Amino acid sequence: MINNFFENRKSVKQVEESTELAPKFENNGLIPVVTTDFKSGEVLMQGYMNEEAFIQTIKLGEAVYYSRSRKSLWHKGKTSGFKQIIKEIRIDDDQDSIWLRVNVRGGASCHVGYRSCFYRSIPIGNSIDKSKIILEFKEKKKVFDPKEIYGNETSPTKL
Repeated sequence: MINNFFENRKSVKQVEESTELAPKFENNGLIPVVTTDFKSGEVLMQGYMNEEAFIQTIKLGEAVYYSRSRKSLWHKGKTSGFKQIIKEIRIDDDQDSIWLRVNVRGGASCHVGYRSCFYRSIPIGNSIDKSKIILEFKEKKKVFDPKEIYGNETSPTKL
């Protein structure tokens, strides 16, 4: 553990019932993070943190993730200005998942330009043609133009 910031996991009772922060990072050193808008509850994104990102998030009061595609820390909004200001951090019962409740400066959390990374829905039901599912855009307008913010920077999306 970095700087002994987190407690060692000693017992189920400690993890589930104590006030000790003893997060469980997966074998790859990451813990999943769900990020929602503090006021509306809207899901903005899902990402990951390693120990260093989690510690920086706690200390800075701004979201810092670990980018699996870039293999580096990612201070959300450092380039775009759309920083996620932490209003509350919660951890689940077995301390292996984090929930960030944030206010977003500038109103966008998606590198594609939409407010939320979850800007499309998948149709459901028996009447759906299973051979080709068509996603439906739920956000019709982008908050910003990614080319204006990121220029010719390579997208973090990997095929």
